[in-house]
Amino acid sequence: MKIYKVKVNGKLYEVELESVEENKQSIQSESNTNNTNKTNESKSVSGKTIKSPMQGTVQRVLVKPGQTINKGESILILEAMKMENDITAEKDYKIIDVLVKEGDSVDSDQPLIKVE
Repeated sequence: MKIYKVKVNGKLYEVELESVEENKQSIQSESNTNNTNKTNESKSVSGKTIKSPMQGTVQRVLVKPGQTINKGESILILEAMKMENDITAEKDYKIIDVLVKEGDSVDSDQPLIKVE
């Protein structure tokens, strides 16, 4: 470990940095956890959820619970920055639950649809 002094906006801070060689195992395990779930799909207790890729407003929900959809089919339309974005299925799914409704504002990575 090395301690450095850093000045930010005129204020002096002491920062302790860890060398990559000193603790390669912990750094590698941290990067592995950060790289999981890079897609807009995550596992939950009772299936997977399709998450919003960006902040926006749900314009149209195109699926219903119980419906089966194929890879590439539209799931919903999300408006972001005055543009309509077509959110599509990354693979074949069965819709378990729709977690949003038309007009809802959503954040990036917010669950939209529960699938299996």
